Amino acid sequence: MEQTDAITAFAALAQPSRLDAFRLLVKAGPEGMAAGEIAQALGARQNTMSANLSVLHGAGLVESRREGRSIRYFAAMPRVGALIDFLVEDCCGGRPELCAPQESRA
Repeated sequence: MEQTDAITAFAALAQPSRLDAFRLLVKAGPEGMAAGEIAQALGARQNTMSANLSVLHGAGLVESRREGRSIRYFAAMPRVGALIDFLVEDCCGGRPELCAPQESRA
């Protein structure tokens, strides 16, 4: 991943509603969620959530699929993995075990 792509992704996540929507989609897994379901789950207006999902989509963090009259969104896990890899690329002076999640180190 290029630095500019990472900056775009971080900028998309640097807003509370977008971060909440993204985390909700990660939690939803491969089934994803319809835009209306996301808005309802987060207590947001549908048009506002649509705009936020568009920003996340533009950053490559979510993918979408039309289902009839609605759009279902999914976390773009390969892109998320690339972003994580970018962050820890040169982690801990060659000791990647130090970069493991906290619960993995216990």
